[in-house]
Amino acid sequence: MAIKVYKPTSNGRRNMTSSDFAEITKSKPEKTLLASKSKTAGRNSYGHITVRHRGGGHKQQYRIIDFKRTKDNVKAKVVAIEYDPNRSANIALLHYTDGTKAYILAPKGLTVGSWVESGADADIKVGNALPLKNIPTGTEVHNIELKPGKGGQIARSAGTSAQVLGVDGKYTQVRLQSGEVREILSECRATIGAVGNEQHSLINIGKAGRSRWMGKRPQSRGSVMNPNDHPHGGGEGKAPVGRPQPMTPWGKKSRGVKTRDSKKASEKLIIRHRKGRK
Repeated sequence: MAIKVYKPTSNGRRNMTSSDFAEITKSKPEKTLLASKSKTAGRNSYGHITVRHRGGGHKQQYRIIDFKRTKDNVKAKVVAIEYDPNRSANIALLHYTDGTKAYILAPKGLTVGSWVESGADADIKVGNALPLKNIPTGTEVHNIELKPGKGGQIARSAGTSAQVLGVDGKYTQVRLQSGEVREILSECRATIGAVGNEQHSLINIGKAGRSRWMGKRPQSRGSVMNPNDHPHGGGEGKAPVGRPQPMTPWGKKSRGVKTRDSKKASEKLIIRHRKGRK
């Protein structure tokens, strides 16, 4: 994948970039693997806004992705690499030899015509899925399960991967993209390779309208609000926050506060935290 740079024919085009979609080989999705996707615009079942700054955006259909990869010992051919509006990574369309079809996350290096499979006896090859205990030390993996059979939950966005550090009893140590080292049950599955579309994070949106297409609404700074609307509000001119540290609109500290529960059961599985603390 490469980044496409537009000519500054207007203020909106100036500095705008996008993917050149060179990897994409099929424009229309597989109809049997689509599901409807309703919009909630950040509202809960009562109609109250629980997530701000969401709404509008282009209509999307959900692509059903096989995160579990439990179809063992059946080879599948990569028929197409497609764009998925629901995620930063591209997806690959598989045709299994028994006639079924499925979508998986497209790892870096996977091309049309490649063959992939899953199972404990699968080769250590990009796109193959197998239990962590069967993956050699130092191998890059993605789409990692946290519970056997639940489906991949870790390292699924564009350009991400994790590294297998070694098997320790019934657990396997894995170093995540953030630097965190944690133990995961060795029965959990992972897919070989790093997720493709690694230059996704370099894309410059370029204009406000493009954010609206993606369902993102404008956000106002707290410092330009009135004191009754935000803790940062009020004051003459461009006033400082006026607090020891930035706050949320509801008066909670918004930076530097630990949000992870230290008594969480999975805390004992973290060997090294992502910020370097033990």
